[in-house]
Amino acid sequence: MTDWLKNQITASGLSETLAGQLAHTGAIVLVLALAVVAFLLAKWLLPRSVGAISRRTTTTWDDKLVEHRVFFWVAHLAPAIVIYWLAPQVLSDAELWNRFVVGATQVYMILVGVLAIDALLNAILAIYQSYPISRAVPLKGFFQVAKILLYLFAVILIIALLLGKSPVYLLGSMGLLASVLMLVFKDPILGLVGGIQLVANRMLAKGDWIEMPSHNADGDVIEVALTTVKVQNWDKTITTIPTYSLISSPFKNWRGMSESGGRRIKRSINIDLSSIRLCTPEMLERFARIQYIASYIEEKRQQLAQWNTERGVDMGDPVNARHLTNVGTFRAYVLAFLKNHPEINQDMTLLVRQLEPGATGLPIEIYCFTTDTAWASYERTQADIFDHLLAVAREFDLSVYQNPTGSDFRALN
Repeated sequence: MTDWLKNQITASGLSETLAGQLAHTGAIVLVLALAVVAFLLAKWLLPRSVGAISRRTTTTWDDKLVEHRVFFWVAHLAPAIVIYWLAPQVLSDAELWNRFVVGATQVYMILVGVLAIDALLNAILAIYQSYPISRAVPLKGFFQVAKILLYLFAVILIIALLLGKSPVYLLGSMGLLASVLMLVFKDPILGLVGGIQLVANRMLAKGDWIEMPSHNADGDVIEVALTTVKVQNWDKTITTIPTYSLISSPFKNWRGMSESGGRRIKRSINIDLSSIRLCTPEMLERFARIQYIASYIEEKRQQLAQWNTERGVDMGDPVNARHLTNVGTFRAYVLAFLKNHPEINQDMTLLVRQLEPGATGLPIEIYCFTTDTAWASYERTQADIFDHLLAVAREFDLSVYQNPTGSDFRALN
C-alpha cells in the first residue's frame, strides 16, 4: 500500500523523499479511516440486525444478548482487526513502530475479547435464571469462577505477549506463585468448594427460607454467589453469609415444609389440675349435645356400662368403676374439631396428647399441620383454633392455668 502511494505521488513530480513521507502519512490516515469506518459499521449493523431478529422471535435469549451488550463489545473488535491486518503493510520499513502497533492491537483485542466473553457469560446466566430450575440449582458462583479464570488467562496472555514468551512457559513457572495465589484467592476457593457442595446436595437455593442463628439470619435467600449468600431477614435487613459457613456451620432450611404442603402446629393448653374431675351423668348429658362428640359420648357410655356390668361394679363407685373424665372428653373434642377443620391437613400427622403435668398444670398438646404454608395464613389458622379451644374449655368444666394476676389477688380481698 505504501509503495503504491509513493509511486503515485512521485509520478506527480514531487521528490522521492517527500513522496515517501507523504505516502507513509497517507497510508496511516487511510488505515485509521478504515478502522473508524469498520467500527461505525459494526456498531451500527450488529445491534440493529440482532434487534430486528430478536423482535421477530418468541425466545428471550437474543434479547438478553442485546441487553448485556455482547454485540457492543464485539463491534469494538472490528477496528482492531483492521489495524492488525494492515499495520504491517503500512509500517513495513519501521520495524519498531510495527511491533509496537501490532503488540498494542493484540493487547486491545485480548481486553475487548475478555469483556465480550464476560458480557456473554452474564447473558447466559440471565437466560438460565429465567428458568424455574435456577431456583433449585443456582449457578452464579460457577459463572463467577469462570470469569476469574478468564481474566487470569487474559493477564497471562498479555504478560506473555509483552515479554515475547509463550503462555505455556508462564503457566509452567506459575508453580512458584501457587502459595501466593492460594492466599489471595482463599475466600473464592473456599466459596467454590462450598458452592459445589450446596448445589450438588441441593442444600440451598434462591427463595429458600433459612434460619442460621450463628449469623443472625432468618429470612429468604435472595442471592447465592461465589463467596457469599445474601439473606433478606423478615425485618428487611440483609445478612451476608460466607458460602463456606453454610457447609461448616448448621442452619435450618424450611424448603421441606414449603414443598410438603403442610406447616406444623405444635402448641399446648395448660389445664389447671384442680379442675379435672370425673364426668357426672348431668355432665355427659350436656356433652352429648356437642355435635362433634355426640357419637363419641354415646359409644363410650355403652362401653363403660358393659365393662362395669361384666365386672359387677357399681356405676356410682368413683374408684372401682370406669368413668369418663372431663379432660379426656375435652381431648376427644379437640381431636374431632381438628378432623373437621377445613384448614388442617388430614393427610399428615394429627394428634392430641397429654404431656407430663408440672407446676403449670397438665399440658394438652396439639400436633397437626395446616394446609396453607404461608406465614400469615398459618398464624391466622393457628390463632383461630386456639381462640376457640381456650374459650370452650370452660364448657367442659376445665380451667386454663395461668399464674395469678393482680385481679386474682383483688378477688381474694
